[in-house]
Amino acid sequence: MTRTATEDMHNLLTDNPELYEARFPDADRLAGRWAEDCLQRYGAGSRVLDMGCGTGRDAAHLHGSGRTVTGADLSEAMLTHARAHHPGPAYVRADLHGFDLGHNAFDAVVCLDSSLLYCHTNAQLDGFLASCRRALTPGGLLVAEMRNGAYFLGRTDLLDTPTPHEFAWHGTAYRSTTTLTVDRTVQLLRRTRVWTADDGSPPVEQRSAWRLLFPLELRRLLAAHGFEVLDLHDGPGPRTEPPWREGMAPGEATDADRLHVVARLIEPAP
Repeated sequence: MTRTATEDMHNLLTDNPELYEARFPDADRLAGRWAEDCLQRYGAGSRVLDMGCGTGRDAAHLHGSGRTVTGADLSEAMLTHARAHHPGPAYVRADLHGFDLGHNAFDAVVCLDSSLLYCHTNAQLDGFLASCRRALTPGGLLVAEMRNGAYFLGRTDLLDTPTPHEFAWHGTAYRSTTTLTVDRTVQLLRRTRVWTADDGSPPVEQRSAWRLLFPLELRRLLAAHGFEVLDLHDGPGPRTEPPWREGMAPGEATDADRLHVVARLIEPAP
């Protein structure tokens, strides 16, 4: 661990995909299975874009379900890992703040694990949704899963208290201490994470942030870009407790710490 602290440039986990998968094991492909259930529930076509695909695990699961999948990410390290370890999809480099992967090229766009919330500004959110609108065929779906901004209205249980975690990888014990704070002026949930390891390397502090979106705000954004919301709920989902499992229907509340949305494009891009 030799990197210095940066924000939105380097990240120990995303720069080291194998370490990322060790920290977040997903042998059951829960997020991919949830996304596939959403796609089946609303009859999505076979062409799927996994935006913010990371290591490619979910993209590969969707490919294994019989879909034609393109996985897109900004991290070359993640894309290289995905091509080698999770083959099947086509993997391309693209920025979710604005991308052009073809007009009417996809029947669905999937955006999991709060990837959408790396759009920090209104302009970046507009860029993402305009890009999705251009990429989707008429009637195409946007399926997204993310943190719920509404959860932090009056709740502080996830904030300001360092949370430790430890795991081992290739014989080295890694420890992280994560602290979340809310920057209300810009609606960002800021994360500071300090890494240590027992291999003698110095500690590393890294910072990142997610945009906090509220349910009605998300509905308004989607409508402005030609989408009709079909589902908007706080669970069950791949990161809820208890987690989603096959056969579970979408909920109706938007009160817990995760937000799940399925929207259909009803006004295609001009």
